[in-house]
Amino acid sequence: MNIDLDPYTYVTLTMTSEDKPSLDVSFYSAELRVHGGVIDEWRPYLALHSREAHVSVSTCGPVTDTDLVIARKLAAKAAQYLADCERLHTAQNTPSPSQDEAA
Repeated sequence: MNIDLDPYTYVTLTMTSEDKPSLDVSFYSAELRVHGGVIDEWRPYLALHSREAHVSVSTCGPVTDTDLVIARKLAAKAAQYLADCERLHTAQNTPSPSQDEAA
């Protein structure tokens, strides 16, 4: 199955009377920019940008044990995303046996 979509960013704000607001941002784009660094020499940050949205992750103060746990989970999920992209890219760019025989 091959579906080509134009790049887009999907942002949803949900507000109900009982709950706090909820903001969801989804990037569906190869035009995504990723930045990271340290603010004021003590707050690490990771930022994702598209033309339509900007999302940043940082600590709320000095780095804690909980911040390390979150950063490790983020790194593990980013590594999983990379592995899935590499696997799917290889599969999508490898001719099937029936295509090889037809050539």
